[in-house]
Amino acid sequence: MASSQLQHAVVTGGAGFLGSHLCDRLLAEGFRVTAIDNLITGDIRNISHLIGNEKFRFIKHDVTEYIYVDGPVHFILHFASPASPIDYLKLPIQTLKVGSLGTHKALGLAKEKNARFLLASTSEVYGDPLVHPQPESYWGNVNPVGSRGVYDEAKRFAEAMTMAYHRYHGVDTRIVRIFNTYGPRMRIEDGRAIPAFVSQALRGEDVTVFGDGSQTRSVCYVDDLIDGIYRLLLSDEVNPVNIGNKDEISMLQLAQEVIELTGSKSRIVFKELPEDDPKIRQPDTTRAKTLLQWEAKVKRREGLRATIEYFRSRIA
Repeated sequence: MASSQLQHAVVTGGAGFLGSHLCDRLLAEGFRVTAIDNLITGDIRNISHLIGNEKFRFIKHDVTEYIYVDGPVHFILHFASPASPIDYLKLPIQTLKVGSLGTHKALGLAKEKNARFLLASTSEVYGDPLVHPQPESYWGNVNPVGSRGVYDEAKRFAEAMTMAYHRYHGVDTRIVRIFNTYGPRMRIEDGRAIPAFVSQALRGEDVTVFGDGSQTRSVCYVDDLIDGIYRLLLSDEVNPVNIGNKDEISMLQLAQEVIELTGSKSRIVFKELPEDDPKIRQPDTTRAKTLLQWEAKVKRREGLRATIEYFRSRIA
């Protein structure tokens, strides 16, 4: 592939948690970057440090509507979507629309511009998995009519649409299946485990664990994830690739670790497990290691300390 110098990348969802970190990485690698976001879950503060950078521009736009970007575009990274249960349960129709119509519009732009397209998919396509850890070959165990189905099926549809554009229109596509990720720029009210645990602990509130806390997640620090996505973008791999940390931990252990690292006196309380909440979640990252020479490097406690400091600055 030609040098990335002055090549133009468009990031949908560019003001979100992952999208904004992706903008940072692409700019650091010499790209021109256009971030598109309607800000329903994104935050302009995530990209405020980029305003004034001559290689960066922001367009406030809903990508379920026709996307217009002037001039050449070489890469399109489709990261627009509510991504936490609290968001997609509150915004079910918007979640389905951005996964379907938004993906269609973004792929249409890729076709028009002859650009490489990368879809941000998710480990949620595996649902509540019956195979552990989850390889890309696993088709999943998803409840399409459950409350979480709006996100799971939106992403599964987006993968199917991406592959259809690849096979039928010849669009150069990539699919990353993102496992649980954390780090600075997550929203305090995000609703996912780490933001909830950290914000509750810093405020001295009870830390809420759902179920008995035995359900597991494998959490990846954002810098590692972005590196894996960047490597996939520049690779020749068309089929889905898991990116995530294999370091599996129970929710109870994670809550205890956050309380310890914050120095909080919070106590843990238990609440009913949400509908269709996966019991286990761990990526098989063999393909990422083999194809991309990638694996997660940041230790969980190191990543949690950086995340806690970010939240401390936002809550203070």
